[in-house]
Amino acid sequence: MRIVGGTFKSRIFNPGKNFKARPTTDIAKEGLFNILENRYNLEDKTVLDLFSGSGSIGYEFISRGCKEAAMVEKDFVHHRFIVEVLKTLNIQNARIFKADVFTFIKNYRGSFDFIFADPPFDLKNLAEVPNAILETGLLKSGGLFILEHPKEFDFSNHQYFKENRKYGKVNFSFFEK
Repeated sequence: MRIVGGTFKSRIFNPGKNFKARPTTDIAKEGLFNILENRYNLEDKTVLDLFSGSGSIGYEFISRGCKEAAMVEKDFVHHRFIVEVLKTLNIQNARIFKADVFTFIKNYRGSFDFIFADPPFDLKNLAEVPNAILETGLLKSGGLFILEHPKEFDFSNHQYFKENRKYGKVNFSFFEK
């Protein structure tokens, strides 16, 4: 796993053999952050990274000057890896929660400028993720929710859908409320 931009650009971390997550590809991250950096000033923004896996997206936001990141990951091995990377990089403005995403979004009190979710592609209720997140108060007014998903899912008819971007097998759907 490599951080592709910002302060920590080119830092590489190896999650090890026991790691089951599918990290977002470098090409997809570069494409996503080119869009975000051209549209937003990330320095005063907050981000919630759901289904964090390796923490890759959270590190990218922090590396590019994001004010604060919260990461949610329930798998013990993945959570431990994120904690280790945060310590190694001495990141002080990120928090990691070891929790089920659906429980977390129901109970957390606070809001974010960006919410990024990269659920396992075989998640049974993946199609319900946008509503589950957008029906909470977690996304600030004018905020952006980004869902990474396989090509088999089409969210273009969702009431808050704005656009879809494809990078190889990676699809990002953007939602604004």
